[in-house]
Amino acid sequence: MILVGVTGWGDHQSLYPEGTKSTDKLKLYSGYFPVVEVDASFYAIQPLKNYQKWIKDTPDRFSFVIKAYQGMTGHARGKIPFETTKEMFDLFKESIKPVMEAGKMKAVLFQYPPWLECDKESVQMLRFTREMMEDIPVALEFRHQSWFTDEMKDKTVDFMKDEQWIHTICDEPQAGQGSVPTVLEPASPDVTIIRLHGRNVHGWNNHGQANWREVRYLYRYNKKELLEWKQHVEALNKQSKDIVVLFNNNSGGDAADNARQFIDMLHLDYEGLSPRQLDLF
Repeated sequence: MILVGVTGWGDHQSLYPEGTKSTDKLKLYSGYFPVVEVDASFYAIQPLKNYQKWIKDTPDRFSFVIKAYQGMTGHARGKIPFETTKEMFDLFKESIKPVMEAGKMKAVLFQYPPWLECDKESVQMLRFTREMMEDIPVALEFRHQSWFTDEMKDKTVDFMKDEQWIHTICDEPQAGQGSVPTVLEPASPDVTIIRLHGRNVHGWNNHGQANWREVRYLYRYNKKELLEWKQHVEALNKQSKDIVVLFNNNSGGDAADNARQFIDMLHLDYEGLSPRQLDLF
């Protein structure tokens, strides 16, 4: 099955009537898409009540890709507010239990920073992480080109297969060492994740500008580009049971529109979504 969604549900204004409360947006979102990426979990381990609400706000067939907490991927700056690494992982796993128990977990996404290079130390860390996550489905996204050089690409994919990682295939600007090529090879027969970051080369690398984070994903995919990805997704769908496509090009509010366009291109008709018209007041 091909599941198309976007990253987060708060900023996609084309989906929501003016004045929609933030607490009601996921209900509306799940009337358009069958999957979403949870980004709040990257910045802080979420309380159980948040996941419990999100489960309640979404239909039975809805699923979540939950982004791993930043302390688990090496993004965190400064002191991590946990006594041990084990405590951090245990608290994160405890927080997502409601999603697991509801059968709505598609994967926990470990997106590593662009400074994580392909070396023995990194491989050991990934093996440790996989062990800590136990039987929870986990997806791996690299952001340093060293993992996918001509010499290392096959070894990296084989490593993901051996360690039971889901491969997160990326579409992003080819902008030096801090970006990865599109490697159309699944690592799991169950799930493959695709994250479409846009192709804004200037915004991707220009860390010096004050609004860099806001413009990094400023990009709207055109019809030709989406048709190329349609072919890729249909081919990958023959190799993995589920393909999850997440549009992350939302600096200008384009992700939801591109995702809906992509659903139409693939002639997908999802059953069991939330009603589009909700009594929000």
